[in-house]
Amino acid sequence: MSNSESAVQFLLAAENGDIPTLKALLESGMDINVTNRQGRTAIVVASLKKQYASVEYLIAAGADINKQDETCFNPFLLSCLNNDLALLRIVLKGHPDLTRLTRFGGVGITPASEKGHVEIVRELVTRTDINVNHTNFVGWTPLLEAIVLNDGGAKQQEIVKLLLDHGANPNMTDMWGKTPLFLAQEKGYAEIAKLLIAAGA
Repeated sequence: MSNSESAVQFLLAAENGDIPTLKALLESGMDINVTNRQGRTAIVVASLKKQYASVEYLIAAGADINKQDETCFNPFLLSCLNNDLALLRIVLKGHPDLTRLTRFGGVGITPASEKGHVEIVRELVTRTDINVNHTNFVGWTPLLEAIVLNDGGAKQQEIVKLLLDHGANPNMTDMWGKTPLFLAQEKGYAEIAKLLIAAGA
């Protein structure tokens, strides 16, 4: 079997959760961080397919959990984007780089806050030291994303509270100088506005 055929088989094994094949190929000298055309490693492929046993095996075998594909995906960022708490808990045991950026320049908590992934945000603020005040390429913090890019409902209120309770600055403005409180009031999100005022906005 050629190297390219072995690589295809290795990535397919990760996708299908076939740990015996992963093990056999690694023992025969396969590069654990080999990639496909999208720049995806086996651990990224396994993460996308929710093959948690494969993810755990590959972490234990020394896979680079921080390596990102062409769209900036890696296991940690995928768990945050896809609301995959099981994956996040596995990946956190491997001590991922929490500063790796999405294609929009956010850290993991940024898209999780925007999309209303309450349990992901809770896990991140209580179990990691991720920067809750990180500013992405468009000048927004996770707090601003939670307000501006969603509906202001119960999930967003909970995320805003979690962020504020764990160090989010209620007065960091967007690139146009608008505060979280101004934006919440502009959108008519009264409950979020109350949380911001209580936090010192």
